[in-house]
This record gives sequence, C-alpha cells and structure tokens, in this order.
Amino acid sequence: MTRIAVDVVLLPNRAMTEWALGINRELVRHSGSEIVLSETTCLPHISLAMGCMDEHDIDSVCDLLQRLVKETPVKRLTATGIRVSVNSHGEDTSLLEIEKTNELQILHETVMREADSFFSHDATEAMIADDTVAESTLEWIRDYPEKAAFEQFSPHITLGYGQAKTDDSFPIRFTVSRLALCHVGNHGTCRNVLASVSLP
Repeated sequence: MTRIAVDVVLLPNRAMTEWALGINRELVRHSGSEIVLSETTCLPHISLAMGCMDEHDIDSVCDLLQRLVKETPVKRLTATGIRVSVNSHGEDTSLLEIEKTNELQILHETVMREADSFFSHDATEAMIADDTVAESTLEWIRDYPEKAAFEQFSPHITLGYGQAKTDDSFPIRFTVSRLALCHVGNHGTCRNVLASVSLP
C-alpha cells in the first residue's frame, strides 16, 4: 500500500485564483520565492485538514467530501488582508488572511473529525509529491492537529515567500468553487487534485 501526504482544501474561484497568482509572480520576481503557484500544479488553496493516508482510500474520502458539501456548505468568503509571518527558518511568508466565519470553522472541525479515521500524521519524504522536501514540510503535516487545527485554525491562502505589497483593496469577497483532496508538495503546496466536489 502506498501512503501519501494529503490536504483537504477549499479552492477559490477563478478571479481569486488569478489574483493570488499575480501576487505570487511578484514574490517570485522580487524574493525568489520557492513557492511558484499555478492553476494546475501548485494551486492557491485554503487548508482544512492535513495528514497521511493510503491511496486506496481516495474514493472513500471523495464520498466523505460529497457528504460534507451537502451538510456544511461554505460558498462565500472574505479576504481581510495580507499578513507576513516568519517561519521556523526565519523566512518571511506572505499569507492572505481569510475571515474565520462560524460556517468555515464548523466545516474545518467536521473535516478534521470525519477524516481522522483515514489520516495519520507520520509524514515522510516519500509521501510528498516533490523530489526535494524541506523538513519544515514534514513538521507542518506532523504537527497540524496541535498547531493548526480547531482553536488554532487560521484560514489563509499562502501567497509565497517574501513580503507581498499591500494595498487598500481589502476586504475582498469571493467564492470558493470546490472542496478537494490534494497531494501535498514541498512547502505544503497542493501539487495535484486527487478528488474534488463542486460547491453548489
């Protein structure tokens, strides 16, 4: 059985995806960000749960996603601003902060509970979609339940390494198009979609 590192995510609509890609291109140009977002191989996303699972359980998790879309629908979100945080290696990381609504918190907690029977957090390099894997990537997956879930849940879209320029365009209201299961790449990126469900 092959085990892989995965992320259950909300994928934003095309307009927000293109906005995030534009900010990322500037970060890559000016800061040499190792995170290079794209619409196909490194998707802008909002993480809801991370872990490691057997590939043969993908269909079962897809069934779970289909049920969750019906039971805990989340469609409209609000981006409140860009926050620059410093990771464990002292690198600036630009994050698009998302308002943590009650509906979004409920969806996150439901995903965490429902996916628990499929997920472990014993991440190794072999489970990641990229050949080069930073130790911080493995630490993030291993520590997700304690450091990023439930009370610690902080919804965001990672824009890349470096300090993104901010402006006065916030808040930005947008919709999300899909609830998806993605294979995790280096730096916690979403390399490819393994299963997804369109939001009504």
